[in-house]
Amino acid sequence: MSAYNDLMAFQKTTEALGSVAGRLNWDQETIMPEGAAAQRGEELSAMETVLHARRTDARVGDWLASIDAGTLDAVQTANISHIKRSFARNTKVPADLASEIAKVTSMSQGIWAEARANDDFTHFAPTFERVVALKREEAAALADGGDLYDAMLQDYEPGSTAAELSAMFGALRPRLSALRDKVLGADQPKGVSGTFDETAQMALTHEVAKSFGYDFHRGRIDKAVHPFSSGSGSDSRITTRTSHDDPFNCLYSTIHEVGHACYELGIDDQHLFTPLGAGVSMGVHESQSRIYENQLGRSRAYTEYLYGKMRSSFGDFGISSAEGFYAAVNRVTQGYIRTESDEIQYNLHVLLRFDLERDIISGALDVKDLPEAWNTRFEADFGVKVDKVSNGCLQDVHWPVGLFGYFPTYSLGNVYAGCLNKAMRSDVAGIDAALIKGNTAPATDWLRDNVQQYGGLRSPHDTIVHACGFEPTEVPLLDYLEEKFSGIYGI
Repeated sequence: MSAYNDLMAFQKTTEALGSVAGRLNWDQETIMPEGAAAQRGEELSAMETVLHARRTDARVGDWLASIDAGTLDAVQTANISHIKRSFARNTKVPADLASEIAKVTSMSQGIWAEARANDDFTHFAPTFERVVALKREEAAALADGGDLYDAMLQDYEPGSTAAELSAMFGALRPRLSALRDKVLGADQPKGVSGTFDETAQMALTHEVAKSFGYDFHRGRIDKAVHPFSSGSGSDSRITTRTSHDDPFNCLYSTIHEVGHACYELGIDDQHLFTPLGAGVSMGVHESQSRIYENQLGRSRAYTEYLYGKMRSSFGDFGISSAEGFYAAVNRVTQGYIRTESDEIQYNLHVLLRFDLERDIISGALDVKDLPEAWNTRFEADFGVKVDKVSNGCLQDVHWPVGLFGYFPTYSLGNVYAGCLNKAMRSDVAGIDAALIKGNTAPATDWLRDNVQQYGGLRSPHDTIVHACGFEPTEVPLLDYLEEKFSGIYGI
């Protein structure tokens, strides 16, 4: 076993350095001075150079070749599988290309933020063209003559293909669109009104995070333009954002990111600094954030608890009952922003991005034509004209930092969450009775025991099958949405 032990000792250092790089990214998003952007780009480029050298080190190949697979247990086998996959992918990407991608995408993030703030796509377009060109080059190196987009998907949802996702999304779209049309044609529930103090929002969001089991001894909440979760092991941090007239933006962004963070914090300690010590895929990761946010956080039971907390924090905000508050939390309205959209329309936002980014990568859509293509598609899908690029193709950070293939995992995560919710409620009695009291433990304990603790032990598909006892399908999600919103809107 000396080859395995030597390989895992080497991998531990690589994983630790990856954590350091992640902390640099967190700092850039939260508290880094604006003037440090160019320097940070060089720092991240240097880190990527070191990491790429380790991930492609010839000794890794030698160790892998020396290991007798028949002597390994399940955990060791899974570790070797992840390392083999990473080694095969990284050895295909030249070191100078990996370094250049890290440098350019770091600088691109700052340029995107400026362009978004000024609603000026032309300011960002040249940089974005460079990002796209570099990512295409990387995908070509990985694809071995195959589809570029499928190669990109493997970084976020190993084993998935665009064809499989297209089939699933094709099944989602008709029922989602039909439900959306019915709901928007019904009488709309009343929303909250008033001004919500930022300090009070942040105090309440900390309390809400604790109610979902977020461990502040191993985490923290900061503010960022785009809420995100970062870290693993005993350091998993989240960010949120506030809006003076929309407290739900802060509260539900927080719950969403807490789901991500709790996945990382829930992984068995034995997997720390190994390939199994992180969420197995972005689709499975998103299943945790979405089930925390929606099936639990937006449930009739939990919103009854949250209503009381809101009244204590903000007084009268125009809603006179817990039932009215439940309807307000789940209110379906037309809007531009994916992260602020309701459960019905969220996936329609993702499907738009999935189609457009495939066209960008294939070359069917030029970067300069993206705003027009986005606006045309958005109006066709949502019946609303986009008023400015910050509400259109510049609203998300994913493309500026080169995360092509990431977006479809959001909808896949919703599908997984629907499956997990069905299985969880079949296995655990009294979930809603606990949620009314702000006690999420019966649900979150089940998720930790059946999904989170295993980290990357199983493939994404097998992780969901193991937890649910059935093959993942879009049907539980669609059934849940139709039952929930038919009840709220009386349709």
